[in-house]
Amino acid sequence: MSNIDKFKQIPTIVNIEEVRLTKKVLETIESPRKTIAQKKSGHVFAYRIVYKSQNHKVVGFIVEPKKSSEKLPCVIWNRGGSKEFGMIRPRHLFGRMAHFASLGYIIIASQYSGNDGGEGIDQMGGEDIHDVLNLYKILREYKRADHTRIGMYGWSRGGMMTYLALSKVKWIKAAVVGGAPTDAVKAPEFRPGWDKHQKEMHGGSRKENTKRSVLYWPEKLHKKSPILIMHGTADWRVNPLDSIQLAEKLYENKIPFRLVMFEGGDHGLTEFDKESDQLMEQWFAKYLTLNQKLPNLKKHGE
Repeated sequence: MSNIDKFKQIPTIVNIEEVRLTKKVLETIESPRKTIAQKKSGHVFAYRIVYKSQNHKVVGFIVEPKKSSEKLPCVIWNRGGSKEFGMIRPRHLFGRMAHFASLGYIIIASQYSGNDGGEGIDQMGGEDIHDVLNLYKILREYKRADHTRIGMYGWSRGGMMTYLALSKVKWIKAAVVGGAPTDAVKAPEFRPGWDKHQKEMHGGSRKENTKRSVLYWPEKLHKKSPILIMHGTADWRVNPLDSIQLAEKLYENKIPFRLVMFEGGDHGLTEFDKESDQLMEQWFAKYLTLNQKLPNLKKHGE
């Protein structure tokens, strides 16, 4: 039996319905992920939720393992893209999200304001950051979730949302970020025409771009939230130097991190699926499941 009735008791959730891996959904998944989705679907529950955020309704998703009576660690999953591009689809629920849920995590995600039938406006890193942070309220109310062990994952725009969250709260125990922009001010220099999208989403002023650029405020990041950063050197969407330059800032500010650059990797690291998944698994296991101590960042050794 699913846990829909338990979620219905949470005040923040307005509506919830179970999502199933139907033949129609299965047709949208490419091999070999199709086989993986079929295997994982038997081990997880997936739900589409409508929840309260910023005084309006926002659409989100939850994927959780069927088995386990223990309190489980959680991962807030920040999607990439904006508006319809990059939206979470059923095929995603039974793909990577189901994979990590089957490892023993409760995965929760937002479509962000204004998307997939939700109210409000997607500002790509503006007030919609509250749509991410308000997922924490749901986890705190869900008895199966261990809200003292919450990680955060974000790719591309989702990585930017993760950096924003890390600058505002201290409850994120570990973060994994991939192909994430860190300098929206200089982004159009690397990707010509990107400034048009910035203007459409949030006005595109230097002030608004700086708000969305962790490279300009790394000191605001929580120093006890270790970050795994992954980026492909053949990424045409986001400058690979964004992650390298941020790594320097994190080092200067004594923020624990690990930077992995994948030689010839594209924006989604599609050539390195297994390797990037393994790194992510190890990172969350280390800090959320095994609850290991933070590394000693002071100079030491022989």
